[in-house]
Amino acid sequence: MFFQDGLTGSAWGDWANYTDSPLRAFENELGVQAPVGFWDPAGLSADGSVENFKRRRQTEIKHGRIAMLATMGYITPEITGKFPGYLSPSAKLAFSDIPNGLAAISKVPSGGWAQILGYMAYCEISQDQSAGTPAADGDFGWKVLTAADPEEKTKKLAAEIANGRLAMMAIIGMFFQDGLTGSAWGDWANYTDSPLRAFENELGVQAPVGFWDPAGLSAD
Repeated sequence: MFFQDGLTGSAWGDWANYTDSPLRAFENELGVQAPVGFWDPAGLSADGSVENFKRRRQTEIKHGRIAMLATMGYITPEITGKFPGYLSPSAKLAFSDIPNGLAAISKVPSGGWAQILGYMAYCEISQDQSAGTPAADGDFGWKVLTAADPEEKTKKLAAEIANGRLAMMAIIGMFFQDGLTGSAWGDWANYTDSPLRAFENELGVQAPVGFWDPAGLSAD
């Protein structure tokens, strides 16, 4: 209330009254969606720099796309199964021998990782992504999901940013859960080493959250 009153002149003042905000430079950008609006709790855009905003937006789109692919990469093998044949014929390593999730990191041969990293490098350097280029805005010429109608295209681009944000949260959650339980959707019961088990039968531990201590205050 103090914060809102100081900015708008009322404890429940209208954002429109805060006319001096440098964030107004970005309130009509893609990704500004109701009900939050332009959300920048860390104040990264407080200086009003368009250059910095565009650089961060370029990074956000890129990371969102990677996270969407990574999330689907976690889910798809569980649903459809693995490819037939061998990942490495010389090592007699079949695709079915590779576990899902983080456990796959140590199973993929070094040659496989070299190919993955090589392809990532190619994606980075194959097009000019400097400021002002189409690639800097995420346009690499792949138009499968675009639209001729400008309004529909804007809607799809906004949806991509929103889905990318969700995927970034999802893939981090999968990594965290996989690391603790051995599976991206593993059972909490598998995390037998948790020091929090000392408190899981205390009052206040309620479904569906269970013992909730995101700051780790009870980790000792």
